[in-house]
Parts: sequence; C-alpha cells; structure tokens
Amino acid sequence: MAEAVYEGAKVIDGVEVNFKKAVDATIDDLLTCDGLAIGTPENFGYMSGMIKDFFDRTYGDAQDKVFRKPYVVFISAGNDGSGALRAIERIALGYKFKNVFTPVIAKGKITEEILEKCRELGGTLAGGCAMEIY
Repeated sequence: MAEAVYEGAKVIDGVEVNFKKAVDATIDDLLTCDGLAIGTPENFGYMSGMIKDFFDRTYGDAQDKVFRKPYVVFISAGNDGSGALRAIERIALGYKFKNVFTPVIAKGKITEEILEKCRELGGTLAGGCAMEIY
C-alpha cells in the first residue's frame, strides 16, 4: 500500500516525494515536508508501534510548527481498521494536522482496487501540495 501511495504521488509534476519508514523519519522530515502520508498495519486495534514512536519522538518539537499540515492515512487491517484510524486522528488533532482525503482501509487481502485507491490518495496529497491548495 505504501508503495502505491508513493507511486501516485511521484506522477505529480513539480513535487519531491520522500518515502521513509517511521523508524527512519525525523523531526526535520516532519518540519520540512509539505504533506504527510501516514500508513500503518492495524495491530491489536491500534496503529503500529513505530508510527506511535514517530509521533512520540516528534510531538514536543513540532508543537505550533506544523499547523494545518495536510495528511492522509492508509491502513492494512485484519479487523476493520477503525481503532488504528481513531488513534491516528486523535494524535493528528494534537499536532493540528489537516486531513485532506478519505482514508484508505484495506480489510483483509490487499486487492488491485485498494492499490488504485492508494495511488489516488498519494496523487491527491501531492497534487494539492503542488498547487498549494491545502
């Protein structure tokens, strides 16, 4: 799913797209990016530990510096994904991020239809950032 989001974002002209795992992402990445695609598997009804770790590591330094930064979410869920989505949305509210597109939640097997939705998600985020509409 992450690769499909990346592919969708890359096709937008004039946009530099960086693909990072949460463990490798830093506060500088967060502060300098124009938008953020947050992807996670749903683990026990929650986001992955590394996504939570990224938020924990960056929150203090990011406060009041990322107001209305656009973000999108994609989740691979064995259940329904609602717990992971709810947790991400609550944290994003604390950062004051701005959700700019309907989350993509894959329940069970990841199909070509889900991958296409992920490409659309990436393209929408990148296109909006390129046009400065967020």
